[in-house]
This record gives sequence, structure tokens and C-alpha cells, in this order.
Amino acid sequence: MTRILLAEDNEDNFNMLARRLSRQGFIVIGAENGEIAVEKAASESPDIILMDISMPVMSGLDATREIRDNPATRSLPIVALTAHVSKKDRDSCFDAGCDAFEGKPINFRNLMETMSNVLAIKGKQLIAAS
Repeated sequence: MTRILLAEDNEDNFNMLARRLSRQGFIVIGAENGEIAVEKAASESPDIILMDISMPVMSGLDATREIRDNPATRSLPIVALTAHVSKKDRDSCFDAGCDAFEGKPINFRNLMETMSNVLAIKGKQLIAAS
């Protein structure tokens, strides 16, 4: 079963997305800021990270850079989630080390496809509980 680290500081956004992912049979691990996301990336062994970019304490971009700098977490797939969708914003996400990008508001079907594609590139599958 796929373990998803969802880094999102907005409680409503977190609850909505976590609920939808859980209903699909995924294990969702929460992080309310980038610093906690970095810690949980190392301690919780997620299969994929959904990283909000605008968060307090540490931004999603800085958290992504720290995750990439740690040999134990550098290969974890990271999908950026942000309402900032300009080419410059996308480039910033990829420059920080994100593997993919999804704009907000989240289109759940697109997100599922993106997660599946990113995991496939890493040689893994998106697996929900039966």
C-alpha cells in the first residue's frame, strides 16, 4: 500500500485531500510545514511526497532542497502542489528538485495520474488497499 506524505499547512486543504486519498486506500502522513515534512520524509519512509510550496517555518521549496540533500531521502518522489502556476513558479519547483507539479485547486484525477507517472519513473507503483 502506498504511503503518501502530504505536506500542507492549510487545514481545510489538508483534510479534503487526505480524506480523498484515504478513501482510495492510501496511507496519508501529514506535515503542517516544511520543517516537519523534512523530518517525516526521513522518519516515516513515504513512497511519495505531495509538497505544498507556500508553508510557514520552511517553504516547500526549501524542504524539497533539504530532502534532496539527504542521501537517505534524495530519491523520494516529490510532487509540488501550489496555486502559483506561472512558468517561473513551475521552473522554481523543478529547480528545487520536485519531480512533478500540480496546480491548485487540485484536480484529483490529474493528481492521481501524476503520482502514478512519477512513481512509475522511480520503478514503483501507486498501490491502494483493496
